[in-house]
Amino acid sequence: MTSALSPQARFASLGLTLPTVGKPAGLYKPCLIVGPHAYLSGHLPMLADGTLMKGKIGQELDADAGKAAARQVGITILATLIDSFGSLDRIARVVKLLGAVNCTPEFEKHPYVINGCSELFAEIWGPDLGVGVRSAVGAGSLPAGVPVEIEAIFALA
Repeated sequence: MTSALSPQARFASLGLTLPTVGKPAGLYKPCLIVGPHAYLSGHLPMLADGTLMKGKIGQELDADAGKAAARQVGITILATLIDSFGSLDRIARVVKLLGAVNCTPEFEKHPYVINGCSELFAEIWGPDLGVGVRSAVGAGSLPAGVPVEIEAIFALA
């Protein structure tokens, strides 16, 4: 039964390919531990080959493509967590996500897009521990022309 698996084992069962964790693009830490929490800076949808998914939702991309980009951001966040902790088993729960959606002014399905990341985390940590509080906002532009940027807070085990 999947619920008996650890978060790291659930991740492994999904067969996902992690991107390489790169260096920060500015003056910040990708992951910072303060007390019992890990704070992750905004992550972008990095593919396994090191390229970024790009495009504006409501223009070049539709809501489903945006949701796929948010899932890819989630995979990029997982890469940082594994790089920082060695295993997703060090993460007790998702506390908060803040997702920014690069979209046209008329686009209104921001929560649907960010669900791409939220649904991935629910697959890994379960429907309770994998779902935290969340905000989903629209943005006129994001770094490198990506469709989604997400930052996160996790409670440590």
